[in-house]
Amino acid sequence: MSVKIRLQRVGTKKKPFYRVAAMDSKKKRDGDVIEYVGRYQPIVSDKQFVVDEEKVLKWLNNGAQPTDTIKSLLKREGIWQKYKNGK
Repeated sequence: MSVKIRLQRVGTKKKPFYRVAAMDSKKKRDGDVIEYVGRYQPIVSDKQFVVDEEKVLKWLNNGAQPTDTIKSLLKREGIWQKYKNGK
């Protein structure tokens, strides 16, 4: 089973809200989730991307692949650099 860290849409029409989830890459976008690791709110002006750093690093170290969007968000927060330095 290959695991991906990706966004799962939860918000209503024209008000997107996403959960950051670790899930099987073969499942649908809103399918079965192994573990939730954070949230992303693109409309909110204050803290948009909130993630549990320990859980994300655990999944990345276990071989989970982030999607392009998640990778860019992790780079912005500095978590991706911690993952690369820890390898």
